[in-house]
Amino acid sequence: MEKLRVGIVFGGRSVEHEVSVASATSILGALDPNRYDTTLIAISQQGRWHLGAPGMLPASVVEGEEVTLPAIPGNGQLVSRETGEPAAQLDVVIPIVHGTGGEDGTLQGFLELAGVPYVGAGVLGSAIQMDKDVAKQLLQAAGIPVVPWVTVRAHQLAADADACVAHAMKEVGLPAFVKPANAGSSVGIGKVTSESEFPAALAHAARYDTKILVERAVDAREIEIAILGNDAPEASVPGEIVPKADWYDYESKYVDEQTELVVPADLPEALAQQLREVAVDAFCVLEGAGLARVDFFVDRESSDFYLNEVNSLPGFTEVSMYPRMWRASGLSFTALLDRLVELAIERAQASQRLERTYRTG
Repeated sequence: MEKLRVGIVFGGRSVEHEVSVASATSILGALDPNRYDTTLIAISQQGRWHLGAPGMLPASVVEGEEVTLPAIPGNGQLVSRETGEPAAQLDVVIPIVHGTGGEDGTLQGFLELAGVPYVGAGVLGSAIQMDKDVAKQLLQAAGIPVVPWVTVRAHQLAADADACVAHAMKEVGLPAFVKPANAGSSVGIGKVTSESEFPAALAHAARYDTKILVERAVDAREIEIAILGNDAPEASVPGEIVPKADWYDYESKYVDEQTELVVPADLPEALAQQLREVAVDAFCVLEGAGLARVDFFVDRESSDFYLNEVNSLPGFTEVSMYPRMWRASGLSFTALLDRLVELAIERAQASQRLERTYRTG
């Protein structure tokens, strides 16, 4: 059987560049070489695409040959910027570019124009899952509980920071979390326990986005569920994040080895099942496809839950929660990647069957 030509696109121009490199390294090691010819494509911090030579590790690919992907549907051919000659052929892409420019719909739109099947949500689903404010509005409208929040725009903050603080204090109160609307890996997030801390936290979040969320802090367990599928998505067993720090910040995720990842989470069966059902509902509401990790807060006293966010391209290292939860659900890392590639091709084929030309009668 002819091997499928899979491109792993990683890196990017976001603050999650290094996390993306780690994800790509794990995916490369888990893809079955008997089924796939794998091509590494690194996007540099300057936004340029670089092709990995055979045997090159992901961390070094940014030094490789510079290439482009022409927006010519059905071609799927990377072209050398230096010679203009074909450099590699792609049948499907695994876009593991975290953060802005990778999971916000922009890369997905580019791949749509190029006509290359890709893993994960489409343009709309990627964009609304990335934007925490828009996602919360849609989830709330669908009757899915979310933590109370207000949105602050950077221009409002620049015009009258005191008014923004007063609004947040009135609508959300203390303690609160301040976060960029479009960022991941807890970058730009700050916890506020007094009114005097708000200005600095808002200014810090504004370094990463022009839209800022202020959310009520709840004393809660952090429960996550992995979703896999297109039209008939399935939910994994739940997992739990147990940080040793006050909250699950960037250091807790990627530096502090004391953070505990518990899979499966110790939850009453009825609650676990309810969370799994709500996770699938949220995935559908936010136009998910392929995969997502759905994060919940579960109140420590009442067991009431709130949906925190739906992440369309979660971390994909061997120890990341998404593959770990599927492993606990009976699906190995390699089998999970096989399924994601199948789902990407399935969705692309469904799109290709649509009429592109209007015909009367």
